[in-house]
Amino acid sequence: MAMQNLQIVVEDWPDPVVMEDVTGDPDEVLYGLYTGTPLPDRDTGYGNTTPDVITLYHGPLEEDFPDRDELCYQIEVTLVHEIAHYFGFDEDTIERYGYD
Repeated sequence: MAMQNLQIVVEDWPDPVVMEDVTGDPDEVLYGLYTGTPLPDRDTGYGNTTPDVITLYHGPLEEDFPDRDELCYQIEVTLVHEIAHYFGFDEDTIERYGYD
């Protein structure tokens, strides 16, 4: 199994403190966030840990994409982007593949 010990959750809006930690700007728009240890960074000592988490924020998604088809597409893009972080891809690599 490629993905293990991973939760996907949906929250209303990102916490401004988290936003500032992640982006440097508490007012930045964030559709999703991966929190955890990427697969390439896990070693033999990794285990018996809480799950990594991919959080989708439906407030910003619904606000920025009121059209249902556009919303569904952006949810897909966001989820693929965060899954890429789980697999160890950095922002530059993800952007090259068009999931920025």
